[in-house]
Amino acid sequence: MKRLLEVSNLVKTYGERRAVDGLSFDVGEGEIYGLLGPNGAGKTTAIKVVTGLLPPTSGSVKVAGFDPFAEPLKAKAQLGWVGQETSLYEDLTADENLRLACALTRVPRSEVRSRVAELLEAIGLADRARERVSSFSGGMKRRLHLAVALVHRPKLLLLDEPLVGVDPQARAHLTEVIERLAREGHAVLLTTHDMDDAQRLCGRVGIIDHGKLLAEGTVDGLQASLGERDLLRLDGDFDESSPPALPPELGAEILSAHPGELLVSVDSGSEALPRVLAAAEAGGRSVTRVTLERPTLETLFLKLTGRELRD
Repeated sequence: MKRLLEVSNLVKTYGERRAVDGLSFDVGEGEIYGLLGPNGAGKTTAIKVVTGLLPPTSGSVKVAGFDPFAEPLKAKAQLGWVGQETSLYEDLTADENLRLACALTRVPRSEVRSRVAELLEAIGLADRARERVSSFSGGMKRRLHLAVALVHRPKLLLLDEPLVGVDPQARAHLTEVIERLAREGHAVLLTTHDMDDAQRLCGRVGIIDHGKLLAEGTVDGLQASLGERDLLRLDGDFDESSPPALPPELGAEILSAHPGELLVSVDSGSEALPRVLAAAEAGGRSVTRVTLERPTLETLFLKLTGRELRD
């Protein structure tokens, strides 16, 4: 997999404060990578360095092989940026906004009409192309904002909280567009505070705080590396006085055995489940329902960054 974003030992200081402290990660072709962190973690500073808005104190960034500071035009030609605030001209139509973006990014004139039509269709606004953006809903503006970032067909797309504040229909449509972009080979760097969005969309996530990368990998991989265990919840004729004897080699722990419910903490719950059920049946306990609960991305996030509120 070709790496389209490479961040290596990135440091950015403001006086004595290190906003980014030795940050390293990469995003490959066709990958959606989630950069997660609480307020003040260093996400925004890191993104500004990637886009070339802030010079690094040390370390390096490569966008499709180009340094944003040594070769800014080449790097930015490979980069599409969608910030939290929509950057649209509300007195212009959707079509006019996209045509202006084509002119600013030097899309060949012969390709403008087809490029604009293609993007309007992709974001579901083909039938609203001639309407002023001022009449659009928030979700429509979000979709158009994404299309503006795509007019020059960038290889790397940076999305800062792209799904915040949109209705369920717009959220579903934007999610489909983002997933389709990854399937087409774009690299997508996604920052978000929504753990469900990150868990659903991202192949890998990096969790940062105080400018440092605390953990990185798939959600399942992070779960294993952090020692988080699955929870098996068994409904049946259980009680505190005689919980079932579980095979010692499972390394399972009975957290509670209340009337009607047994809670078991175990590694690889789906693999252990048949043996836990067999142990319950061997002990004369019938099981009416089983629920397997895995640690969520939010659980991992809070474990690494803490629960205190951030300004």
